[in-house]
Amino acid sequence: MATISLCMIVKNEEKILGRCLDSLSRLMDEIIIVDTGSTDATKEVAKRYTDLVYDFKWQDDFAAARNFSFSKATMEYIYAPDADEVLDEENREAFARLKEALLPEIDIVQMKYETVTEYNTVLNAATEYRPKLFKRLRTFRWEDPIHETIRLQPVVFDSDIVIRHMPQNLHSKRDFSVFEKWIQKQEILSDKLVKMYAMELMKTGDGEDLKNARSYFFNLYENSDNQEHREYGACVLAKDYRLSGQDYEFMKLALKDVAVEPVAEICYQLGQYYLDKGDAKEASLWFTNAVYETEPILDIHQGGDLALQGLVDCYEQLLQGKCSSVEEDYYGDCLQQAKVALSRWKLPEE
Repeated sequence: MATISLCMIVKNEEKILGRCLDSLSRLMDEIIIVDTGSTDATKEVAKRYTDLVYDFKWQDDFAAARNFSFSKATMEYIYAPDADEVLDEENREAFARLKEALLPEIDIVQMKYETVTEYNTVLNAATEYRPKLFKRLRTFRWEDPIHETIRLQPVVFDSDIVIRHMPQNLHSKRDFSVFEKWIQKQEILSDKLVKMYAMELMKTGDGEDLKNARSYFFNLYENSDNQEHREYGACVLAKDYRLSGQDYEFMKLALKDVAVEPVAEICYQLGQYYLDKGDAKEASLWFTNAVYETEPILDIHQGGDLALQGLVDCYEQLLQGKCSSVEEDYYGDCLQQAKVALSRWKLPEE
């Protein structure tokens, strides 16, 4: 049977830490909690489960804190949950079976991540695989009978274990603060982090968040050699310009985008722009494009349920205004179709 160290970083998680550890403690051979500056009773809760509670000075760097937590582990594998995660009984049993049967050549086990509250900042699917269980000390092996070489790629196993992500609020403000500080220090964000920053801004960013990010994404949009980064910049700037009332800059950017290779997020922003201006007929055109003619690159909702709700709002407004009997029948049919589509819409499974 494999032995497992639980390594967790926490800050002000007194309300949910016990829930997480109750669901995991019987599966773990060692529990390590690293506190990054709690001002509540988080450490007291942690000490009910383990004596291995450490302080780590926060450095605006989650990786540094996690590396410190991993350095304290002594078991064969390391499990790295967040405090807002829970394993239900069915998945605890699956985890126990995995622990019994885990082959020593497996370096990483991925588990399905499922956000079950409305506080989702990054997922564009009902579940997605994430690496959660890691071999602490990796063994290198030679392979191939001739021209032999060392296997460098880790052996990854995709399990059926589902982790329920149950945050009680959004973490966006915390994340935005870290992004902003790293950019101010002129640290280069990886491709993954550029996308994550843009995705969180599109999903949950408010006017102040977008204003703080404006110069960074403007530079990406104007100067990056990476086409994807330019597209992320266009989406973030479109939302920023619309919310801040910069109509000329918004239309210049949005129309340039849809003339080349439109994405759902820009079409959605155009729909919202016209709806805010009271032009429901024009707005309906762009919401339709967001749903049926384009694909999202950052926020699936802007090409799905949000755009469909926009269509419902448009047709309800149009029916409340002056319209002919032909228009009334047409808008009525469109409204019914939009409502049906909205009721049937759901996140893809993976």
